[in-house]
Amino acid sequence: MVFVDTGVWFAFFVPDDADHERIQAWFDSDRPPLLTTDYIIDETLTLLLARKRMARAFVAGRAFFQRNAAEIHYLSPQQINRTWVLFQQRAAAGWSFTDCTSKIVIDDLEIHTAAHWTTTFGNLAI
Repeated sequence: MVFVDTGVWFAFFVPDDADHERIQAWFDSDRPPLLTTDYIIDETLTLLLARKRMARAFVAGRAFFQRNAAEIHYLSPQQINRTWVLFQQRAAAGWSFTDCTSKIVIDDLEIHTAAHWTTTFGNLAI
């Protein structure tokens, strides 16, 4: 199973994104099943809307909720409470609350592979 983060979803759903073709090719390849969270979906749809991509946000929402683009993990109240603790520890290092939710879910589900956009290196990390 591969955990998919916001930046990868954004490039996947935006055809004129510089990395769309490369990420589309990865999505089309023979790869393990995908998992994302309700928080990542929220962040992705909000980012699309903030960048004036309302139509793309609707396409993404349909893909998540009607076409099962990935398995969606809904955080439990216990995971959210643990996220709050982690956020207090990592916020100074620039971790968002959503970043912390991802860390909790990845650890809880023992996921060893994540697809995320690395702004430091400007590439897809898997």
